[in-house]
Amino acid sequence: MKPKVSKKLHQLAATAICGNDISSSVLYVSALSIAFAGQYAWITLLIVSLVLFLFRKIYGEVVGALPLNGGAYNALLNTTSKRMASFAATLTILSYMATAVISANEGIHYLHHLLPSIPILISTVCLLLFFALLSIVGITESSTVAIAIFIFHLITLAVLFFCVGSYLFQHGLSTFHCNWHTPSPKGIGYAIFFGFSASMLGVSGFESSANFVEEQARGVFPKTLRNMWVIVSIINPLAAVFALALFDIPTLQEPAFQNTLLIKMGDFAGGSTLSTIIALDAFLVLSGAVLTSFVGVTGLLERMTLDRIMPKFFLKKNKQGSSYRIILVFFLLACSVLFITRGNVALLAGVYTLSFLSVMALFGIGNILLKQKRSSLPRPESAPWLGVLLAISAVLVALTGNLLMPPKDNLPSNFLVFLEYFIPTIIFVFIMLNRTQLLKLGLKLVYALFNPFRKFVLKTDKKINQTINSINNQEFIFFTKGDNIATLNSVMLYIQKNEHTKKIKIVHIRAAQEPLLEELAVEIHVLDKEYPDISIQFLEIEGVFSPELIEKLSKKWDIPINFMFIGSPGEHFPYKIEELGGVRLII
Repeated sequence: MKPKVSKKLHQLAATAICGNDISSSVLYVSALSIAFAGQYAWITLLIVSLVLFLFRKIYGEVVGALPLNGGAYNALLNTTSKRMASFAATLTILSYMATAVISANEGIHYLHHLLPSIPILISTVCLLLFFALLSIVGITESSTVAIAIFIFHLITLAVLFFCVGSYLFQHGLSTFHCNWHTPSPKGIGYAIFFGFSASMLGVSGFESSANFVEEQARGVFPKTLRNMWVIVSIINPLAAVFALALFDIPTLQEPAFQNTLLIKMGDFAGGSTLSTIIALDAFLVLSGAVLTSFVGVTGLLERMTLDRIMPKFFLKKNKQGSSYRIILVFFLLACSVLFITRGNVALLAGVYTLSFLSVMALFGIGNILLKQKRSSLPRPESAPWLGVLLAISAVLVALTGNLLMPPKDNLPSNFLVFLEYFIPTIIFVFIMLNRTQLLKLGLKLVYALFNPFRKFVLKTDKKINQTINSINNQEFIFFTKGDNIATLNSVMLYIQKNEHTKKIKIVHIRAAQEPLLEELAVEIHVLDKEYPDISIQFLEIEGVFSPELIEKLSKKWDIPINFMFIGSPGEHFPYKIEELGGVRLII
């Protein structure tokens, strides 16, 4: 079982870890939205803020009901199947990979602005390695660095906005008025549509908090959502308004301004000292976004490994409780992508954009499925149906806009680059999900090709069957409250479809004076005949269903808690789902 984290993250630490990612968007999203929306950029950024407000409720409901690591993967795993959940997880992993590489590379570019002599590619690798090692030390320790970066970033932005505000107070808003009355070349609709699609990148990082919710103290998660929403709702539209008040639109759409807009604003309103501080802040906060990627992907892959989607190799931990193998593999993957693209991270824009927006849409779908399939599951808040549908629709609009967006600098389209990374990743996940079937197929090929070499075939047969049996010998438990045979049949269908096993215990916990469920025993005997490939054992245990009893049975039978299933508890259930140690809901 996954060891418990002894020290949980408080509000500031958790907000800083995911906030560095979302707040770093101000460095690029304002310029990006102006490039497409012109004078309407601040409006598109306010629309994004409204969409993010809707997602606050969506994330709050799903993670409040299922407070486990994994984000969209966890939401879909508990409402659909492993295949659909794995699809969401693949997109999330790609999003983190692109975020880590892009943030590290862009951060080094800002540092290069201060230290022109540093080599960009090697320095990017060193930055990725630094945060990999920091993550291995432990999430609590790395959060201290995230807090320092986060506070410095907010102070820097406050100073920048104060300087710009003072300048505009003295010189007026004539430039803004001139920009506002500049005709849009392709119409307001075109500008708002593509401006909104580009601006949605400003909320990347909002999903990260859900991927390490188990490391957060009770009640912290909804506060991180609120804090991130407030930050992105203020700084991004305000930065766009100030930029439009300082420079004319043709100047803002120049490549030099696209990459260093805030530095240009700082230099214009506060001088070279302020622009230098902004360049340093940009390097630091983009580095903080790299840390967010390591923390988020670690929580996600740990959960996937516990669910046997990823190899057990990833579960090895160090003395600090960190899954160092996940961190090192992710570091090597990020470096390989960096060298394959030769530092041209614009090639990763399609992966970053489509992955992130797809994960947001899938989380909304997970919320709908939670409402329909787990309606009795207690939750601290509930997102209104209209809000959920509007949020999903907005993300789909942004996805469409990014797919239709014309490529820049003769680069391939976003979708083609996305497929180059998505297909190999999803193939690997597919192999892990269907490894027993593929092993059996391999076994048949061995028989066909090597039958003349009978001795070799027999040895191979023995080894592969041992592997299959090792997978299928894992026993599962379903705790029944006295369900009828139809409900139990649904349980068997779920296990047959989603798990690799030939053994299941159906356990009823009864009070001391409660009579034995003799009719249920007869029905389970019938069920056992209906599923000859799965051995069903029915047990009645005297006691009280509780986290302690679950842990006791887990140790007694040597069955991990995440291989134990229950139906959705009702409002009067005495325990919260997170108190049960990872028990899964399947009906």
